Amino acid sequence: MLRHEFQPGRLTAGLFLTVAGLAYLGDAGGAWETPWFVIIPIVTGGLCLAAVTGMVGSSIRRGLAARKEVRDASGGETTAS
Repeated sequence: MLRHEFQPGRLTAGLFLTVAGLAYLGDAGGAWETPWFVIIPIVTGGLCLAAVTGMVGSSIRRGLAARKEVRDASGGETTAS
């Protein structure tokens, strides 16, 4: 199986959208009452958190790739700082 790149932003978005879906599922099943306005903060908050998480993850990957390029360009030697 091919490995894929871990994307924590998508994981966060999926988690919050799943929570929103479960809230409506419980409401439809009669387990509890979910007001319509409860879903808005869950979805928007989750999407904002997913965006921040994605940007942080992207910047970490970009930094690691830049360090790897510098290390490869120097012949594999690292300098102690």
